[in-house]
Amino acid sequence: MNPLNLSLRVGVLVASLAFAGCSPMRSMSTSADSASFRTTLSAAAEVPPNTSNGTGTLDATFDKSTSTLRWTLNYAGLSGPVTAAHFHGPAMAGANAGVAVPIPNAVSPNAGSATLTPAQVADLMAGKWYVNVHTAAHPGGEIRGQLTAQ
Repeated sequence: MNPLNLSLRVGVLVASLAFAGCSPMRSMSTSADSASFRTTLSAAAEVPPNTSNGTGTLDATFDKSTSTLRWTLNYAGLSGPVTAAHFHGPAMAGANAGVAVPIPNAVSPNAGSATLTPAQVADLMAGKWYVNVHTAAHPGGEIRGQLTAQ
């Protein structure tokens, strides 16, 4: 192989590696600024569980620089109209806790946001938050899901 051809190949390889090495750094800093959460809501996850056929999903993104949690809540098949919906914490799956953040006008679909306190951020990031949807038939909560970072 001639020396010029070899130098050209090595140069292209070095440039490719340098370019590829830059790209993950950008995506890592973006993910360091936010965290994504997803949960499936069910009657079986309620404490205590119930026999509702209701189901739901919640997708959320937490912006670490502004302490803002943004969410989209969807549900269907509940026993009746929703009377309330909330984020609760701190509690692990299988335990109950007080309301941390209310979800106003909890129609489905519901999109909203809230600014969290430092203590709320710590509980959310530790997996100690859940969301539940309340109805008249199930005032303690008809469906529930624990938030977990994705």
